[in-house]
Amino acid sequence: MPTLTAPARTLNVRIPADLANQLDALTTTTGRNKSALAVEALARFVEVEMWQIQQIQSALEEADRGEFATDEEVNAFFAKYDC
Repeated sequence: MPTLTAPARTLNVRIPADLANQLDALTTTTGRNKSALAVEALARFVEVEMWQIQQIQSALEEADRGEFATDEEVNAFFAKYDC
């Protein structure tokens, strides 16, 4: 997880008032500042997005190679769950 002690750049964003109010409440509750919470939230978001993109790219590469489940494999999978 990134920390604010590492070299940093500034990012200015506009957020809806209700989200700003929730962020204010969270800073009060946790004792953490807005920057620390925003960095953590962005880091988590970017991590998930990058993982999803990698998984999609990997699946597309498998499809390009013709690596698909056979009809029998698909039917066996669904039969296990009585679908």
